[in-house]
Amino acid sequence: MEKIPMTRAGYDVLDEELKGLKTVERPAVIKAIAEARAHGDLSENAEYHAAREKQSFVEGRIKELESILGRAEVIDTARLSGSVKFGATVTLVDEDSDEERTYQIVGEAEADLERGLLNIKSPLARALIGKDEGDSVEVRTPGGDKSYEILSVRFL
Repeated sequence: MEKIPMTRAGYDVLDEELKGLKTVERPAVIKAIAEARAHGDLSENAEYHAAREKQSFVEGRIKELESILGRAEVIDTARLSGSVKFGATVTLVDEDSDEERTYQIVGEAEADLERGLLNIKSPLARALIGKDEGDSVEVRTPGGDKSYEILSVRFL
């Protein structure tokens, strides 16, 4: 089975989600199904069908998280240094618009662009890997080619 690289923070977030699903969501869904069954005829009971659908989602997410966490390889990013690699926090400047952005390069399971967590398999992350402060990178995006300069590389 393929190991999934992950930061400690990413692992902890997914582990907390799993605990919440098992201790809060699952019992709530079971209770909702029991209450809906008490209302009688299940074939026309919208509450029952909605609760069963939510149960299916919750159980699926639990299995997904257990699989991810079971294959996780937690990497201590504070022990890393040097050029851009997994776990690096990289500050870039768009060479066209002078807009600065900061991303941490993380595993696929914990990526969230809105929080600045960049999937290691993304085109931008792949272009950054192996580069150093001061280097420029060209990235082909759906909106056209972009050029970025690396302002800093940190390992937190």
